[in-house]
Amino acid sequence: MRPRVKICGITRAEDARLAAMLGADAIGLIFTPRSPRCLTLAEALAIRAALPPLVAMVALFMDAPAATVAEIDTALQPDLLQFHGAENDAFCMGFGRPWFKALAMRDGGDVAARMAQYPHAAGFVLDGHGAGEPGGQGMSFDWTQLPPLPTPWLLAGGLTADNVARAVRIARPWGVDVSSGVESAVGIKDPHKLQQFFREIHRETAAQERA
Repeated sequence: MRPRVKICGITRAEDARLAAMLGADAIGLIFTPRSPRCLTLAEALAIRAALPPLVAMVALFMDAPAATVAEIDTALQPDLLQFHGAENDAFCMGFGRPWFKALAMRDGGDVAARMAQYPHAAGFVLDGHGAGEPGGQGMSFDWTQLPPLPTPWLLAGGLTADNVARAVRIARPWGVDVSSGVESAVGIKDPHKLQQFFREIHRETAAQERA
């Protein structure tokens, strides 16, 4: 089965449309002021209007006040929420919408035990940044150290067309999550890099099927 693909840090409607056309299962919109890819609600609504059907929209937050999350959630109606900070399980489930929890992997630790702290999560994003840092920095981690994980999870951090096939082969994630690795500038997705990224995923999927 092909890994799900999430293209994160979308800032332009044309990039959302291209990602969808190439086969993205989801796009990520960021509402964290610390991120250079942070959107206003008006910008996010314009992207949502341009997104074709059957492509999920994910709204990302990092230690945002509950009122902020609720306001954006109500106006945007994303398919999923994603939390990158120190939010606990009770906070994340307080908005009545499926959600993913991002776990910072740079410092290692017992991944399964950390996942167990979020029993109501629909899934997880294992990202290469350090604790307390935002994602989208292009930092990878040692994929070979990951144990088998039954919960749906996305591999993130430092992925590009040059390494995504190897990452999928080694880590066997449920999906992959990429942002800076398919950009020509911060927040601007590069059509050629996007095409290459999907091409490598399809190539690796076909190779696994043949095996």
